[in-house]
Formats: sequence, C-alpha cells, structure tokens
Amino acid sequence: MIDLRNHAGQIKRKVQQKQYFQRSLKRYKKLFLSTGSKLPKIELFPQLEDETDETEFDAHYIYQGPWVMQRLLKTKPRKHVDIGSWLPYLGFFSSLQPTEFVDIRPARLDIPGLKVVEGSILGLPYKDNSLSSVSCMHVLEHIGLGRYGDPLDPKGTEKAAAELQRVLVPGGSLFITLPIGKEVTYFNAHRVTAPSSVLKMFTGLKLKEFELINDQSQRVKGTEATKAASKQKYGLGLYWFTKK
Repeated sequence: MIDLRNHAGQIKRKVQQKQYFQRSLKRYKKLFLSTGSKLPKIELFPQLEDETDETEFDAHYIYQGPWVMQRLLKTKPRKHVDIGSWLPYLGFFSSLQPTEFVDIRPARLDIPGLKVVEGSILGLPYKDNSLSSVSCMHVLEHIGLGRYGDPLDPKGTEKAAAELQRVLVPGGSLFITLPIGKEVTYFNAHRVTAPSSVLKMFTGLKLKEFELINDQSQRVKGTEATKAASKQKYGLGLYWFTKK
C-alpha cells in the first residue's frame, strides 16, 4: 500500500526543488550580465538534492571504512585482502600495507600498493588458512540474489561466510559488515540478517569486537549495541572476528 501522505510530501518537495533551480538559473544569468561580460554557453545539469540544511550522508558507508582502517593500523598486517567492498576505501587501505581487491567484476585501478584480482566470494582464489587479514563490507547480504550477475542461491550469504572462514589463517582477522535487524530479504537487492544468525554463520571464529550503526545513523558500542541490534530495521553490524 502506498503511503499517500509521504507520496504527496515527495511531490511537493520536487516541485519546490524545480522552482528553486529555475529561480537560481535566472538569478545567475542576471548576475553574470551585470558584470558587463557576454553570457557564456550554459548547459542545464540540475542537482536538486543538495540544497539542504545539513550535509546528508549514508552512515553505513561513512563509518564502516574508517572502522576497518583503524583496526588495520592496530594489527599492521603484512598484506590485506578485501573482498568486493566499496572501491573508494581501497586507496586508503593500500597506503597502509599491500592490498589485494577481489571482485567478480574487476575494476581497472592504478593505485600504488593495490592488486586487483578477479574472483568470486563463493570460490576465492586462495588456499585454506592462507590469509591473515581480510575485509568484506556490505557484500554478504547480496550474494545469491543475482544483483551483480551472481547465480541465484537462497543460501548465498551462508556459503560466502563459509568461504571467508576457509581462507583465514588461525589467529587472522576478518572484518565484515552487513545489514542486521529483523530478518527479511529484499529481492533482488539485499538481505537483512538477524544478529544471532550472523554468529551462527561464523561459528569457527571468535568475535573480538562488535559495533552497531542503528536505524538513526548513530554509532552504538558495547552491551548497548548487542541489546539494540535485533530491534533494527536496517542497522549495520560491524564485526571483527579472529580465527580460533
């Protein structure tokens, strides 16, 4: 069912944005001509979402990259491997230590210290117990839904979790983030996984640290994070596991 009040509010906002754009364009032309210069060629490229009272941001992606990087500074691995995470993080990770980036859709990047490897999280190109430092951020929830050309598999997230455990060396660190809260699958975008289910997927590992980004985009740590995690609709769980 469509929320008509919310829908009406969105329409009103878009009308206001269009009016703001038109007024701004008219004003800009007038100001330019007042300088005595000839008006240059202007092509319209409306950016209607940026006129806000505060800078808007996606809390999941703002917080998870620095969270991992701070822990890489602590652990100082000889090499770090990232599986499918957001590309802008990789330049920072590779400035700390040699970094490999694995993805089914390899990116053509030229960044010192970074090696791009084509591969699937369901069959990582590494031997058992071979990696000491691995990250996989906002990836597990997509596996098996076909969004990125991967095969459909209802158990995709669980199989990917097993593969991450396979390649991790005893004592190694695994940093994962994924949406947590009340379980639901949004086909074919992503899944939200219950915190208890996440722990079951990584029974071969020890949880060293957990942090939550809640539905209000707030960071929650310690026991409060654990208490609140299962109540979220689309929270983000940040997990630091080590292999037993």
